[in-house]
Order: sequence, then structure tokens, then C-alpha cells
Amino acid sequence: ATGIVDEIYHDGYAAKHMEVGAVIAAAPERNVRREVPADGDIVVLLGGRTGRDGCGGATGSSKSHTVESLESCGAEVQKGNAPEERKLQRLFRNYEACRMIKRCNDFGAGGVSVAIGELADGLVIDLNSVPKKYDGLDGTELAISESQERMAVVIEAENKDRFLELANSENLEATVVAKITAEPRLRMVWNGKIICDISREFLNSNGAEKHIDIECNKVQDYSKDIPASFEKGILDVVTDLNVCSKRGLSERFDSTIGAGTVLMPFGGKNQRTPIQAMVQKVSVEKAHTDDCSFMSWGYNPYISEKSPYHGAYLAVVESVSKLIATGAKYEDVYLTFQEYFEKPTKVATRWGKPLSALLGAFKAQKNLGIGSIGGKDSMSGSFEKLDVPPTLISFAVTMGKTSEVVSPEFKKAGNKVVLLKPEYDENGLPVTESLLALYDQVTDLARAGKAVSIYTPTIGGVAEAIYKMAIGNGLGFEFANVDMKEIFAYNYGSFIVELSTNDEIGIELGKVTSDNAISYNGEKVCMCKLNEGYENKLESVYPCNIAYNTEKPETISYNAEKRIGANIKVAKPKVLIPVFPGTNCEFDSAKAVEYAGAESEIFVINNLSAEGIKRSAEAFAKKVGESQIVFIPGGFSGGDEPDGSGKFITAFLRGNDVKNAVTELLKLGLVPYGKIIDTDENCPTLTFNNISRHQSKIVRTRIASNMSPWLSECNVGDIINVPISHGEGKFLANDATIKELIANGQIATQYVDLDGNATYDIQYNPNGSTLAIEGITSPDGRVIGKMGHSERIDNGLYRNVYGEYDIKMFASMVKYF
Repeated sequence: ATGIVDEIYHDGYAAKHMEVGAVIAAAPERNVRREVPADGDIVVLLGGRTGRDGCGGATGSSKSHTVESLESCGAEVQKGNAPEERKLQRLFRNYEACRMIKRCNDFGAGGVSVAIGELADGLVIDLNSVPKKYDGLDGTELAISESQERMAVVIEAENKDRFLELANSENLEATVVAKITAEPRLRMVWNGKIICDISREFLNSNGAEKHIDIECNKVQDYSKDIPASFEKGILDVVTDLNVCSKRGLSERFDSTIGAGTVLMPFGGKNQRTPIQAMVQKVSVEKAHTDDCSFMSWGYNPYISEKSPYHGAYLAVVESVSKLIATGAKYEDVYLTFQEYFEKPTKVATRWGKPLSALLGAFKAQKNLGIGSIGGKDSMSGSFEKLDVPPTLISFAVTMGKTSEVVSPEFKKAGNKVVLLKPEYDENGLPVTESLLALYDQVTDLARAGKAVSIYTPTIGGVAEAIYKMAIGNGLGFEFANVDMKEIFAYNYGSFIVELSTNDEIGIELGKVTSDNAISYNGEKVCMCKLNEGYENKLESVYPCNIAYNTEKPETISYNAEKRIGANIKVAKPKVLIPVFPGTNCEFDSAKAVEYAGAESEIFVINNLSAEGIKRSAEAFAKKVGESQIVFIPGGFSGGDEPDGSGKFITAFLRGNDVKNAVTELLKLGLVPYGKIIDTDENCPTLTFNNISRHQSKIVRTRIASNMSPWLSECNVGDIINVPISHGEGKFLANDATIKELIANGQIATQYVDLDGNATYDIQYNPNGSTLAIEGITSPDGRVIGKMGHSERIDNGLYRNVYGEYDIKMFASMVKYF
């Protein structure tokens, strides 16, 4: 899942924006095979087809740009294909397929020439075999296109048929495009002619020697100005572009896919306090685990422009400190760097900026005893006369247990808050021994349960941290008698700790209050004033707080006097889960029903050809007859567009074989009419969210009816938290249909506010659904459709957004049978 997405602001990024985020993957060790390809092995190209998109992308992204180049370079950008990427992920989770792969490359810079050209010393690549999006591509275009969602894998020739069969079972195109040769040369053949023939010795060389003079600039003072007024100072901090709310950006990304999210991007009952580290459970398909990964980042452009050395050093400190503040231990932390600098030309001082930054990062690694593994660099950060600031972003990762995670939102009014600081040297950098001892101290406080929330100050200092810690649960703060410099200066490597005890440690900052204000020396600043500035700074760019219908929709309560039961009892009902192009929740769904005591079968629909669709429909119809439940999981539907895979899914279900099989299974059928029908303008529908973008967050839903056997374990009025992730979730129906749904008890769940009332407020009703409807059922209740991802449940998830998450749908399902 994408747990942290941020954007860094600086005048130098006006032309080339700087967004920051990451995802983390894990593979079972037993799946991993790394061997040197041998003469006679073959290369299989998996996934997407090749087009002209991305031709020149690598060079285009590594050069400075002008106004004129904007016209000519648009075609260098690759087109993404998320559904195809998902198929690749599925295949690469298959143990049998993984063990056939000796070496693998994804397609990035350079396309075929690099992705395949790097796999072995000797290669003959048949460019005519490379699958194309359309005709007309010449050999060069086929060789260098960076079209996305493709993989090149080396396998032994005898495994070809089985590997292609496994790929086809995942609805994934696979083609043999090259063979490994003993002679160390890279050859490419197109239309029967060798159009590229290069010795490996030449490819492995560094080319001609290059020399440049470098001059490092003297360090400038990078300290912050301290405001004269507390109120103006804290208002300036929360409305700073690098501090203000980025929810409108973050919520566009699915933060809960995979049912492993330990910390939501924003926490507290108000979902406002941003996390400092992304924490996700390791993704295991069948079993349960409490092992999780931590990821954080660090960088301050305003320090780096004054001193690239100090900026890079403190980027490492910031990224690691964020891990510690989230409950991780210091051992086994690793880094990766993303570097981005202005075009250096031949000017010695311009070359001095990346050198200074790399020296600072290297010194930080040496001092802290941790290493940076991999990374990415670019010297293309120039547009006309505009240069990016010297940019070295440090990403830090480590592992831990879900029980060790600490979230940053203040927990309770009255709690004491302290600042723990390391010693600093004459250059303003944390003294290594002091910093490492502080890391241990903070970890000990967290493990002992004394530290109930922790935050490490970043670009906005203590002022930013205190405000953000308070907003999640709608709390306030009263500062003790501390110096204004302590509140507004940089404090990298320090920690703000909310204590559950009254221990005398560190510098006492003050206490958490229930007052809706932050106060200092008698000066009280209302949180409402701060919130308005914080939330609205980027509202015109990334909207969050759009206007909504202020009418109060009816809060429905339908208590069923009786509920249907299954005519035929089954000890372990079988759940059939189809995977269409665009589906991405099948693993989560299967795990949830298995955990409840049912048996699941994931069935991949193949649409690579008309024959594939026909066979899939026949097989699916047969499997429906052998199952008790059909579970259509969520997905991104080809970008959540009306012409995406939603149309394919409905067309597939309306095919005679499938339609008859599903109708036979259900007798009465699908929501809301109880049968599969051809819809018209009077039918309920789903349409685009009012906010006109994807929304991903936690919402509160209230059980409005207990008529459905899916909700037999719930009571009307129960409040259940549920993750949502959709761009088209607005339920629309005419008044007559709504009245009928209410009368029949078919409105299963509604979006509600903190008081449990149905609402149109965008903060709680994320799409503007009519009557705040989140879920409905068929007339007999045996079919349920809902927007929220009730399958995204497990122990230890969503630790910073409190509430009940298990709607017990799947336990109710097993009980029904």
C-alpha cells in the first residue's frame, strides 16, 4: 500500500515538482533463485506490449529542459497500465514460476536494450518477437521504448512450455524474445538483419575517461529566524507549504490495499495527524503475521541550498529519527538515497553541490554505522534559468512488530509532554554518541509503555509537531516556560514525547489539554484559526473540504422480525472469487473468508483472446454450480472509469452461461432487484465522487438493517469502521427506489459522523451518496453490495484510527450455511 505521499515545496521546484513516496515489497526467501544464465537459456518477455511511449524517456528525464522542449518531449513519458502490473505481481507470487526464473529485469530506462541486454553477457534478441501495441514500429523503437509493466526473465529452455502456461493462467501475455549465447556479444535482429552487434567488453567499460574541476562552496548559515510573536509564528508555521495539510494529495492513493496497513496516513478520531513513517505488515497470502516494515524519509531544501553537506547529513538523521519515533529499534536500519541536482555543465561550483551532499550523506552513514543500498540520481534539475535546490532525500527502512508501533497523535488531556535532545557539535549536527544513546532511550520509553505518542521535529520544528500531534484527536496544548527558540528553531534528531507517567526527563514542553487552543505565556491561539490556515492552504490544488449538502439525511433503522436461512446446510461453504482485469482485492477477500471458516477459490478470467473468454465463461459457470457464494472483489477497474473493466465485468456476468449459473445459485439474485437485469435510467447506479477524485481513508458506517443474513452477527445501530478506496462510489437512486429500499430493509449501512448520524459531510460521506447509503442488499438479503472494503481486516491494523472494524460479514456467511 502507498502509506505516505508528500510533496516538497521550494521555488526551485516550480518547473520540476518534487513528490515523495515509496512502497515496500517482500518475497519469501524460498522463492528467490539467483543464477548466471547459461548458453541455450531463453528470455521471456512478460506483460504489456511495446509502443512508442517512452522512446527517449531515460535521456529525456536526465537532461535540462526549455520551453521549446516541452512541446517535443511529451511522447517520452511512459503510459502506465496498472491492471497489467497486477497480473505480474500475481505471477511473481507463484512459487513454481519464481523457481524457474534464473535472472529477471523490469523495463525501465532503455527498454529492451537494457532490460534484456543486462541479463547475460551473450544475447541474440529477436525484435520481431517483441509484442507490439500497434504496427509500424521500427527496430530502433522496439529496442529503446520504455513502455511500462513488462518483465524480462531468463529461464531454462526445457521450462518454456510450463512457464508460458503459468503466465497464461494469470491472463498474462508471455513471449520468447531472446536466447543466451556463449559468445559475449549483444546482438539484435530485426526483419532478418542484425541491426546491433556490440561486444560485452565494450558495454562493460566506462567509456572514455572524464575529468572535471570541482569547487565546494563555503557553508552559509542555515538556521531559522525566530518570530517575535508566538501567534504569528505558529500561524506562519502551519500555513507553510512544507507543513500544511497534504491530505488532498495523499487520499488519491490506496493506503489500505493488501489489508496490512498498521498506521493510516492520518490518525486520531479526526484522521488529521500525519504519520512520520509508513508501517505495513509483511504481505503473506495465507498465514497471519505481526512482522511489519517501517519506511520514512528525510530532507529539507532550505538547509540544503545553504549547505548541501549539512542538508544531506540531516536528511539521514531525519529519516532514521522518524523510524525511532514510530517505535522501531535502531538495529538493522538501512537507507536508500534519491538524488536530484541542477545540470552541472562545466562550472566547478555547480559540481561542488552534489559532491558536498554525497560527502555529508557518507559521513552520516559512517557515523551512524548504517549503509545506503541502491538509489537513483539525476542531474537534470534545470529549466531555462531555474535550478532545483541540491536534493538528496534519504529513505530509511527497517523491520519490527505491530505491537511495538507508536502513533504520533496526542492520546489524552493532562499528559505531560517533554523534549528529548541530543548534544550538537559546533556545526549544528547531532553528536553521534549522544544521538545513538537518545535513540535507545526513546525506544526504551516506548517499549515500557511510558511514551504514548512520539514525534521528531522536522522542517517546522517543535511548533509544527505540537500542532499536528494535537489535531488528530481534537486536543489542545499549553506550553511550559520554554524559550521561543526551542519552539521554532530546527531540532533535528530530537524527540517530542507524550508521557503516560510524570517522569522527570528532558525539557518539559508543557501538557496536553482539552482546550481547543495552543497557548504560550498567556497568549492563546484558537485551533479553529490554525486549522483554517492549515487545511485551506492547498485546498485550491488538492481539494479536501468541498461544500456539501447540509440537509440531514434520515438515519435508517430496520429491525427484521425474521431472517431467511439456507435450505441446504454446508459445514464449510465454498466461496468463488473471480479475478477480472483490474481486480486487486482477491487475496484480501480470500484470506478474510478463509479466516471465517469458509473455503475460497480464486478464479482468473482470461481475456487474452475470444477463445480465452469463452473458456473462462464455461469454467466459471461450472464452478458457480459447485459453490455456495460468489464474491466479486474490489479493484481499480481500469482506472475507475466507466469504460474501464466494470463494463467487461457486467458483460461477462450477463453472458447466458454465467447468468444462468449465478441465477440458479441465488434463485432471487443480485442487488437491488434480486436478479440480473438489463439496467435503464430508473435503476440505481454508482457515479463519480462529489470531490471528483479518488478517496482513500477510513469511514464510519452504521448498521441500518439486520435483515440480511450477511449482517446476522450485527445489531442495528452498531458503528463499524471500514477502509474505502474508490473514485466512483456515489450511490444515486430516485425517490421511489429509495422509499422501496427503506421499506424492504434493503439499506444495509449508512455513512455516519462521530455522533452516529447519517450525513452528507464530505469528511464522513466520502462520495456524497444519496441518503448516505454505503451498502444495500437484494430483497431477501442474500446478496450484499457495499463500497467499503470489509475484507481488509486483520489483527494489529489501523492502530491510529480507533474503532471496531470487523462487521462479521464473513462469520455471518458461514453461520448462514
